[in-house]
Amino acid sequence: MGSDKGGSTRSERDSFGPIDVPADHHWGAQTARSLQFFAIGEEEMPQRLIHALALVKRAAATVNADLGLLPAEIAAGISKAAEEIAAGSLRDEFPLSVWQTGSGTQSNMNVNEVIASRANEIATGTRGGKSPVHPNDHVNLSQSSNDVFPTAIHIAAVLAVNEQLIPALTQLHASIAAKAKAWSSIVKIGRTHL
Repeated sequence: MGSDKGGSTRSERDSFGPIDVPADHHWGAQTARSLQFFAIGEEEMPQRLIHALALVKRAAATVNADLGLLPAEIAAGISKAAEEIAAGSLRDEFPLSVWQTGSGTQSNMNVNEVIASRANEIATGTRGGKSPVHPNDHVNLSQSSNDVFPTAIHIAAVLAVNEQLIPALTQLHASIAAKAKAWSSIVKIGRTHL
């Protein structure tokens, strides 16, 4: 769907009907409704989890294209948009609170809408809407929030372990080893504390 003449909002539609969403954002109707219905708390979904959701969407698009379920050009658009998100772009497109219904459905749809909108923008120059890339029929093809969200949590955990925990433990080990060597000649009665 196109932007209105003023540029401040565009109309998106879901099963509840039309709703205005900010024209300068990629999210759609379901994200806008979630912002209305779950306007509690200030804790936003962690970006690492959003990036992991994008990786799941990219993988699903690749597999769906390989199986002949998704046209190659649609899969390519989804993959490009998902890669941008996974790399940290479009950060402001994910405003939802961690406080939402079970299984992360709202965040899953937020990611679907943003990927579809960005893919549509790449393909047509127009932000938003559901053509040529549809957030549910294409981006979420062969998926359920009940599977996608736990998978993304696992991916986010693995990435956090590899990118943060292991380097921190390596640095801690090196620091302790350096102190052990530096203090090796100091006689101490007991070593109950580091």
